[in-house]
Amino acid sequence: MCAASHVTFFFHRKRSKHTEEMGTVLDIKIKRANKVYREGEVLSGVVVVMSKDTVQHQGITLTMEGSVNLQLSAKSVGVFEAFYNSVKPIQIITSTIEMVKPGKLPNGKTEIPFEFPLVMKSNKVLYETYHGVFVNIQYTLRCDMKRSLLAKDLTKTCEFIIHSQPQKTKLTPSPVDFTITPETLQNVKERASLPRFLIRGHLDSTNCLITQPLTGELIVETSEVAIKSIELQLVRVETCGCAEGYARDATEIQNIQIAEGDVCRGLSIPIYMVFPRLFTCPTLETTNFKIEFEVNIVVVLQDDHLITENFPLKLCRV
Repeated sequence: MCAASHVTFFFHRKRSKHTEEMGTVLDIKIKRANKVYREGEVLSGVVVVMSKDTVQHQGITLTMEGSVNLQLSAKSVGVFEAFYNSVKPIQIITSTIEMVKPGKLPNGKTEIPFEFPLVMKSNKVLYETYHGVFVNIQYTLRCDMKRSLLAKDLTKTCEFIIHSQPQKTKLTPSPVDFTITPETLQNVKERASLPRFLIRGHLDSTNCLITQPLTGELIVETSEVAIKSIELQLVRVETCGCAEGYARDATEIQNIQIAEGDVCRGLSIPIYMVFPRLFTCPTLETTNFKIEFEVNIVVVLQDDHLITENFPLKLCRV
């Protein structure tokens, strides 16, 4: 009888430098799950160090920072060259604390609590977190663990969100009725060649609560040409400036289709748009930059003609 052959595989696992570095893990845990804070509150949480072995270190620091980063679009760079070269992040708030003096940390999990009062000096304010294209307002926590020459320093960064203080005055609704016909359109070269149409509607308010949807309705009364689509386009208008002048750029945040195909004439179509978190903020105007918002109602005809009606919005938080 033939004996069964035995094949033995030997795996030799080489400990890479990366594996050794992964032996110690640094993390920041913010107390609030949604990471949202307002000016005057205390940002708190723990720095977590996890390691299989004892950790020798040269000190652990935690830095809290908030800044505005401005950029110029490609079309504006040549026009504002001096501004482009001089643009630096605008510091809103910064604070560093030494969490642990140089020494050793035991193996396992070590939690080091921290607190940062979000208090501004003089008349400065904490702008709301905003992720834009040419303007970015961001708040971060950065933990640094210095190590000896043989071990790589460890760094962990974590973003937290700032909501601006609610405005003190009551929000006054500003309803807008609109009628769109070939005669009301602007920037039209050959008005006579446009198909005939009549579109009516209203926005419940262009003064908007950032936590509430933009609402209204639209009715296509008549249209000679079949309709392909009706869309709501939310636009950010970012302005960066200095003594030389201002660069103003409008870019799309989101586009929502509210009707598809050749809609029934005389039918009420609801307008409903939620303002996306982080990509919108209360309308803001400062010395160096502005953040504004607009909504476009876009009707696409079957022959690919675009009918666009623009409405400036004012967003606020109460």
